[in-house]
Amino acid sequence: MAKREVDIVVLSDVHLGTYGCHATELLQYLKSIKPKAVVLNGDIIDIWQFSKRYWPATHMMVVKHLIGLIAKDTPVYYIPGNHDEMLRKFKDFQLGSLKITNKLSLKIDGKRLWIFHGDVFDVVMQHSRWLAKLGAIGYDFLILINSLANFISAKLGQGKMSISKKVKNSVKGAVKFINKFEETVCDIAAENKYDYVICGHIHQPEIRDVQTATGTVTYMNSGDWIENLTALEYADAKWSIYNYFTDPVAQAIDVSKKKGSKESAKTMMASLMLELNMKQGKPNEDLDDNEEYEGLGAAIEAA
Repeated sequence: MAKREVDIVVLSDVHLGTYGCHATELLQYLKSIKPKAVVLNGDIIDIWQFSKRYWPATHMMVVKHLIGLIAKDTPVYYIPGNHDEMLRKFKDFQLGSLKITNKLSLKIDGKRLWIFHGDVFDVVMQHSRWLAKLGAIGYDFLILINSLANFISAKLGQGKMSISKKVKNSVKGAVKFINKFEETVCDIAAENKYDYVICGHIHQPEIRDVQTATGTVTYMNSGDWIENLTALEYADAKWSIYNYFTDPVAQAIDVSKKKGSKESAKTMMASLMLELNMKQGKPNEDLDDNEEYEGLGAAIEAA
């Protein structure tokens, strides 16, 4: 099968290691495309809720696919989020074509682009971390209930529903938070002369122009792989939202018969490290935090 070529893919809020993660669908999507660069914009592995008791083969296969891209020298930039924040201590770490940083600043086709996860603007995250973690557990439980409800609904011949979306959309505080989040992000982006800003964190896929006091900014959010199953793609000099539910090509890809699906997580990780076979790169000590680079495979501004 010929893979669809994409210049940049931005993924966020995958939450590998949780019951709500749609790893199979993500793997189907990744196998349907040939990206020139990948940005993992936070909450890829949910370290908050990680448990040795729950790590399905498909979750490991997603990791293996991403490492396979690194082994092929495809630039992969990992921006840690709040659920995988422990990786922030490895800022400037480089392994082959993999780079860990807290934010990216790119210049593409003459336009300035700012990418970061977005939890820095979450007041609950900054001041009530225990409440945020409790909310994450509650959200995961809600997703489990939603899965059961959809299973029953399918048996009855009814369509799927999203309970968590209905809850968020019906709670004025949640809607107000999302609007405030987007407004704050765009204000800061405009003040710093960015044309585009990309976030994750709030699980709301979006592309829209926002008028601020200092100019217009295109706000983009890559959504998630819990409910929306979306990503951001840059191809043919334009950005778009990818939606798995409207992609019959990806849906038709069979990942269940792959040899790797029968390997244990421990065995698969050992084979991954053997396959990668790379030496750890050193951070670029001469990198200027305010320097901006042209092109997809360039070094990026590090926070």
